[in-house]
Formats: sequence, C-alpha cells, structure tokens
Amino acid sequence: MKHQKVGRKFGREKGQRKAFFKSLAVALIMNGKIKTTLPRAKELRPYAERLVTYAKIADKSLALRSVGAQLPKVASKKLVSVIAPKYAERKGGYTRVIKLGRRQGDAADMAYIEFI
Repeated sequence: MKHQKVGRKFGREKGQRKAFFKSLAVALIMNGKIKTTLPRAKELRPYAERLVTYAKIADKSLALRSVGAQLPKVASKKLVSVIAPKYAERKGGYTRVIKLGRRQGDAADMAYIEFI
C-alpha cells in the first residue's frame, strides 16, 4: 500500500532520481522555461522553489554555499545573482506550470514550467 508515501519515483533509483531533478533544475535556471511532462513539472516545482528560497538568503556567500551544494557553479551563481533578487519581496510561488495537452507520440501530458 502507498499510505504516507510522497513523491513519484519515475522508474529510477534514489541516486538517479536526485541527478534527474538536478539536471531539470539546472535547465530551468539556465533557460527560465522548459517543456517537459506534467508529472515531471509537478515534482520539479517544490525542488526549484526550495532552491530559490535558499538563494534569497541575505548573505551572498552563505546563499552560494547552500545552493552550490546542490547545483553546478554556473547555475548557482545565476540563481543567486539574477533570479533570486527578482523574488526578494515574494514569499513563495516562484514557478508556474502551464499544461499543454498531450504529446503526439505516446499521449503523455505535456507542460511548461517557468519562473513567474
């Protein structure tokens, strides 16, 4: 039974899933908007928003360290210096998921995830 279990596994083990979300988050940070399947976008949303919250810390070096532990250097610098200051006054809800319909090949629900 699946009582009290949160999150999708996407057919991957823990390490693979962690790397998968890390790569999706880097793509989102570097491009500002990505097209992916709806379940992936819904699972990426809290991960990305948590990273933005860490990047909003007033002390830049502490913010870079906390975000840099989870992302590559280029993405963490962009997140702390460019993206996080836009949301200084915002308490949450930094991303939005826009449903696109179904993909023609396998009928998977598709969506955009982007920063607001």
